[in-house]
Amino acid sequence: MQHRLFGQTGFKVSEMGLGCWQLGADWGMVSENTAMDILRTAWEQGIAFFDTADVYGSGRSEEFVGRFLKELSGECFVATKVGRSPDLYPDRYSEKGVRSCVEASLRRLGVEALDLIQLHCIPTEVMAQGDVFDWLRRLQQEGKIKNFGASVESMDEALLCMRQEGLGSLQIIFNIFRQKPIETIFGKAQEKKIAIIVRLPLASGLLTGKFAADTSFAENDHRNYNRDGAMFNVGETFAGLPFEKGVQLANTVEPLVPADRDMAQMALRWILDFETVSVVIPGATRPEQAIANARVSDLPPLDPILHTRLKDLYIKKVHDHIRGPY
Repeated sequence: MQHRLFGQTGFKVSEMGLGCWQLGADWGMVSENTAMDILRTAWEQGIAFFDTADVYGSGRSEEFVGRFLKELSGECFVATKVGRSPDLYPDRYSEKGVRSCVEASLRRLGVEALDLIQLHCIPTEVMAQGDVFDWLRRLQQEGKIKNFGASVESMDEALLCMRQEGLGSLQIIFNIFRQKPIETIFGKAQEKKIAIIVRLPLASGLLTGKFAADTSFAENDHRNYNRDGAMFNVGETFAGLPFEKGVQLANTVEPLVPADRDMAQMALRWILDFETVSVVIPGATRPEQAIANARVSDLPPLDPILHTRLKDLYIKKVHDHIRGPY
């Protein structure tokens, strides 16, 4: 497993992390035993960056991560999020409320200070007002959090957050089907030494190449109930693409996959080829997926010609079909 400097924090993190949304909710049912097996397997493979949130299963994901942390003899980096709980979202933000949520995360994770707390896709107007960042700075001064960042939906929101002094990280959707960050924020992130966390690197599974137009998903899987943005931002599901169009586009990508890897490995390696990226956080609903994801770190970079072809595909065939804030 290769490691990268995480912005200005001083931490060196595994460049492949584990997204823990699916351990809490919204990706079908992941049992307690399976969740713990996934966490342990990821660690055994060298993954030492875990991303969770207080609302993933109403604390379920954080609780699993907290139990896992008690087993560890080594150090890892845990990022969590605040801002989407019903006590805050969409228009009840207060310093007292944010503090209460942070303290609840500390209890569930069983730590004295959070490595990283991220604003969790909060309304743009709340970010623009700026008070919420002051609240995080006070929590940082008190030693309850070590670093703060923001998980955002659009590049305009990313640029807005970059104006904030002390911002440690930005979490964005970035994959072969969502290439806008390259031109809009990567240069500035490098200049300001802001860590970039990449979520949904496989576009909710589209970029595994394993879906057909008639593929069905569990009732409690967001790929079933949010594919058109009925519950939250449509960009969080299939990168904002209509499902059938996404399957069609994945079939267009498939002939470009090098012979020595599968489509998921190519898609993850494509992201790691950008030095601005600090860590990629694919999820896993089975331990075997965590193993496969970890191995991508040791694969060689993609050929520059392939990068050009994937950029052309995005511009000509994908961009115009993306829905939601971008």
